[in-house]
Amino acid sequence: MRDLATIEETLANEVREAFKEKVLETKIPRLRRLFVSISPDAYKDLARFLVEKAGVGHLSTIVGEDTGKTIDVMPQFFGRGVEVTLRVSLSREKPTIDTIGDIRAAGYVYEREIHDLLGVEFTGHPNLEKLVLPDEWPEGVYPLRKEFKTKSLEPIRKT
Repeated sequence: MRDLATIEETLANEVREAFKEKVLETKIPRLRRLFVSISPDAYKDLARFLVEKAGVGHLSTIVGEDTGKTIDVMPQFFGRGVEVTLRVSLSREKPTIDTIGDIRAAGYVYEREIHDLLGVEFTGHPNLEKLVLPDEWPEGVYPLRKEFKTKSLEPIRKT
C-alpha cells in the first residue's frame, strides 16, 4: 500500500519550489486532497505547471465564490491520485483573471458560467456570452454575488 500523504506532500513541495512566494498557502485536509492558494499573477502559470509538468492534467471543474471581501476562482485538477484545488482571490470591484481554457478546453465552459453568475472577466477567453442566464438578464447583475437580492429585480418574463 502506498503512503498517500507522501504524494500530497511531494506535490505541495513541487508547487512551492516552482512558485516560491507566489504560493500563499498549501493545505492537505485529508488524503487525496491538496489546496493551493496562489497570487493572481501566477494563476495561469500554476495551472499550466500542473497539467504539463506535475502530471495533474484532468480539469474536473472550476468554481467561483463571493466571500464578501473577494471573488475567488477555484479550478480543480486531478492526477497522481490527488484532487488539487487552486484558489485565487480577485478584487470584487473588477474581478479579472487569465483564462485557462487554452490549457484545458473544458475551462472555457466553466469560465462562462462563472462570468454569468459572479461577473469574473477571463482575459483571453474567446466567448464570454451568457451561458446559464437568459438573454434578457440585466447586464452587471450577478446572482451569486452577496449583494444580489431576488426582490430587487423586475420579472424578466411577463406571463
